[in-house]
Amino acid sequence: MDVAKAILLIAFGSSLVSIIYAVISAYLVMSKEEGTQRMKDIAKAIQEGAYAFLAREYKYIAIVAIVIFAILWALGSVSSHFGLLTAMGYLLGAFLSGLAGFIGMVVSVKSNVRTANIAKEGLKKALRLSFTGASVTGFLVTGFGLLAIAGFYYISVYLLGNSVDHTIKALIGLAFGTSLISVFARLGGGIYTKAADVGADLVG
Repeated sequence: MDVAKAILLIAFGSSLVSIIYAVISAYLVMSKEEGTQRMKDIAKAIQEGAYAFLAREYKYIAIVAIVIFAILWALGSVSSHFGLLTAMGYLLGAFLSGLAGFIGMVVSVKSNVRTANIAKEGLKKALRLSFTGASVTGFLVTGFGLLAIAGFYYISVYLLGNSVDHTIKALIGLAFGTSLISVFARLGGGIYTKAADVGADLVG
């Protein structure tokens, strides 16, 4: 086994460990009680608002992503830095980044009420649960990122027969895709979460 394949194997293994840890963390959060009926009602309102926000945000993100995908593909006739492979990398990065953000948002809004409820048993348990819920997004981003880079490189070089240089250039598109989704999520999410924080304070 050459060095490149060994590194890819390590990347695949690390990504799977990260994703499995995120799944286990999400399960541990969801297994906790939500609290009183009043807490459940407020939490439900926050969750419905979060899902409506995500649906609207991701609708516009999808439109922008498709337009940029077409532009990157079309620019392949102008420069070797662009083309179908770069556009596909961009789309893969955008999809996985969006998926990690969506799952993270769902787990976060569901962990809020559970954290407020378990805080009655002590600050230590509340902090542990809140960090567990927040870690889901971090480990999913890491896991999906490693999986995307390693998988894209393996498919491009070993299955499609593209050169390493061409594949590295195309990986820039993947990074661009993940960054674009992060910008949308950061700007839009920051606005919405201020309202969600007010709801969480009401629960507390």
